[in-house]
Amino acid sequence: MARTIFNTTEKSNFILNMTEEQYAKLASYGIIGACFLVPLFTVIPESMITSTYTLSAGGLAVTGVYCMIMALIALIKKYVKGSVVLPVCGFGAILLWSVISLINSYDPMVSLYGYPQRGEGVLAILFYCSIFITTAAVKRETVVSALVKGLIGTGILNSAWALIQIFAGKLTHYRKISLDITVNAASGLAHSPIFLAMLLTLALTAALITAAVTENKKYRIICTASALLFGFVMIFTYSFAGVAGMVFSVIAAVITSIAVKSPKKNLLSVLAAAVGAALAIVVISAGVLSEVPTSYKLHDGRIAWWADSYMRIGSTGEFNKDVVNIDDNMSVYLYLNDKTRNIISGSPLTGTGPDQLAYPQIYTYGGLEADADLQDIIVQNSGIFDRCYNEYLYTAATRGIPSLIALAVVVLSAVVLAFKKLKKNKDYSNSVVFFLTIGGALLFFIGCTNLPFSPVYWSVAGLGCAAFSSAEKSEPAKAEKKKKK
Repeated sequence: MARTIFNTTEKSNFILNMTEEQYAKLASYGIIGACFLVPLFTVIPESMITSTYTLSAGGLAVTGVYCMIMALIALIKKYVKGSVVLPVCGFGAILLWSVISLINSYDPMVSLYGYPQRGEGVLAILFYCSIFITTAAVKRETVVSALVKGLIGTGILNSAWALIQIFAGKLTHYRKISLDITVNAASGLAHSPIFLAMLLTLALTAALITAAVTENKKYRIICTASALLFGFVMIFTYSFAGVAGMVFSVIAAVITSIAVKSPKKNLLSVLAAAVGAALAIVVISAGVLSEVPTSYKLHDGRIAWWADSYMRIGSTGEFNKDVVNIDDNMSVYLYLNDKTRNIISGSPLTGTGPDQLAYPQIYTYGGLEADADLQDIIVQNSGIFDRCYNEYLYTAATRGIPSLIALAVVVLSAVVLAFKKLKKNKDYSNSVVFFLTIGGALLFFIGCTNLPFSPVYWSVAGLGCAAFSSAEKSEPAKAEKKKKK
């Protein structure tokens, strides 16, 4: 008989009577929300020049509140136990120390809500924590299927928008990466080409692994076509993250194919990403998008500093030509990282405050009054920046070294637990979760947290910690099991 309390009805006590299968189904909705809601909420600011990217945070808020409820249910039902406790406590420590960092920050309101149009404040961390706990508490492999479909779906959505940006040069802030350089860089609905490259790395990895493993011909065709599209678009991000992510995705798919002993013919699907990338380079080299043919080149420095932070949202000053060569990507990244280390040494315990990396770098009001809008003041300061494109350094700088330690505990726990499951059973589900988990962890060395990518990655990392039962198999795993029989 179903349990009730205080003589209430059975339906009003659904939490008490919820089964793991029901929880997994509800958690799947949270994963789908993490994949789609931020991009969908970004359609308005991408379409209307007068709109603000603060709207994108609404997509995270909807997903975050839903997952807060799910996380609370998971704690009430005691689904968080065993090996999952350490990473969950680690994320709890990240959240707790973020609040302490907020109290000691330059601007508590920015720490709470995040810098305008970035939205990576304490509230965002709370939502990420809820998403992580929601997926870490799942014990059903069918949730992996929801994750893979969500990743491929959001990859297609972002790539479709990116094609408009690439070929029409519209609905974008990255048609130019300087006053005289036109590239029609792709950002999709991910706010930045680099952020899009990070997101598509996960989507491409999921698509290639699935295409290499599944015996469902229709599903394999969809995944292969998606991989070709993702490969094409990733080249147009003009970023190191795009190239590195593509290489990682191919390696992950080949290793998984060999491990699960899938048919050799399926490996041909892995070539889809390379074909898409080659086609993109041909389009660029042939001058299809410009009057003069040009060779392919990465533009990380100009995209990250000038086109995104400075021109799009005014969160940094313009780069200082006498200090850094903006066209030397390695020089830009080294400069950002070195200066971030100096900021860490200035406040190692609590950092600058969440989403406030630019604040300690301000050195002039540029003729403005002291009470002027801070965004107006920031853009007057050349040589300052708000992202260092190394999430581990960025965390230590903005929220203190204790937050970095807690982040390392969460990420390493997710990678190690995902690897242990893969080592024990080299099936599709364990393979895709492991490679997505480690892929995101590696991306944090060359990228940074952002609204389009982070909800997806923390869904992935949570599943990396989750203790899957063998009661249910996802579609590719079923196909493999059937084949062996």
